[in-house]
Amino acid sequence: MSIFNKNFIAAGMAGVFVAGMAASAMSADIRVGITMRMISENGQRYGQMVMDEIDMINESGGINGNMLKATLMNDECKSDKGVANAIKLINQQKVHILIGSTCSSVSLPIVDITEKAGVPQIIPHSTNDKITKKGSAWVFRVPVSGRYYAGVNAKYVGENIGKKIAYLCAADAASQNDCDAMQSQMKSQHGADPAYVAQVQEKEVDFRTHMQKIKSAGVDGIMIAALAETMARALTQSYEAGIPASVRRIGSSSASNSPVPSIAGDAAKGVFFAAAYAAADSRPIARLFNEMVKKRYGVNSPDHDFSQAYDLVRITEIALKNADLKLDDENLAADRTAIRDAIANVKDYNGLASGPISFCAAATPQCRDGNRTAVLIAYTKGGKDYKTEVLARVTMPIDFGL
Repeated sequence: MSIFNKNFIAAGMAGVFVAGMAASAMSADIRVGITMRMISENGQRYGQMVMDEIDMINESGGINGNMLKATLMNDECKSDKGVANAIKLINQQKVHILIGSTCSSVSLPIVDITEKAGVPQIIPHSTNDKITKKGSAWVFRVPVSGRYYAGVNAKYVGENIGKKIAYLCAADAASQNDCDAMQSQMKSQHGADPAYVAQVQEKEVDFRTHMQKIKSAGVDGIMIAALAETMARALTQSYEAGIPASVRRIGSSSASNSPVPSIAGDAAKGVFFAAAYAAADSRPIARLFNEMVKKRYGVNSPDHDFSQAYDLVRITEIALKNADLKLDDENLAADRTAIRDAIANVKDYNGLASGPISFCAAATPQCRDGNRTAVLIAYTKGGKDYKTEVLARVTMPIDFGL
């Protein structure tokens, strides 16, 4: 069956906070809890996409005749809010499955909550290696792990850009992980130590002192690892400091988010990064997805956080259909276990990701980092009408980075 259901293009906007309630009277509910970062316009769209797709599953008859009842909460990329959301969804809403979060710094502590409660957690966006290295039997990751991204980036940089690299690293968990992993891989693959490293706060707005020092160091490239808005400011200021375009700008995976080229404008041109999906993908499935996102959410070139949210819903749908669920209070723990085991049995899911996504039963990164195929993407034009090109696709060995 195609991963796109018949209503894919035509669906309208759904309710922002709760989906699936109207149809629940005729059947038992499968309760889905969602906590995501929704403090930006794109963040709100990612959450809306998950809710819209859940609504469409219900409109098509639900899961084996049972309706999905989804509750969406905003954690604002704050770990305390994310933990509070998870506890509320698990203990008060009694969800069967938890989706979240966007930020690694939020997903990491939630892993401990879901493991203790015995609730399957499936992650839409977080890339930090430590998430699956915790050894929880209850967590699954749809996005590409940072350990794979670092290997792909370092190989390309060392072979095509140079080995004298400066690093500007924001304080959030994903950016720190990306920076550390890239430095480690540059050392491992090319014997290269960092030319310059700066740790900055996520809300920091002035990077000019760092850029002057980087300019003086005469580097081959600058890696900027930060969330989208911060990265865009740093890119702009790198050119204001007089660092030429010949010094390549390397982004962490959040460079794929559309605020980067939209805010950075011309400063985004030439920036390259590893991601899980490219809007420049020529596959028919990608063309259709791009058209849907443009029509439904007004985004011309969807980044990989859109595609990962979509793939997550499809994988969850497959698992729920294959799980033997009782859907009563007495069997809540058993139903949660059945869903976990059904996700672990998802093999070779082929969707929007550039490679197949597979899970397995062991509580290891090898089994829980389901997507191993990274795409190297470069911006060929910045601004709101930004354009990208695909440089390469690389599927990494399952044990890489462990």
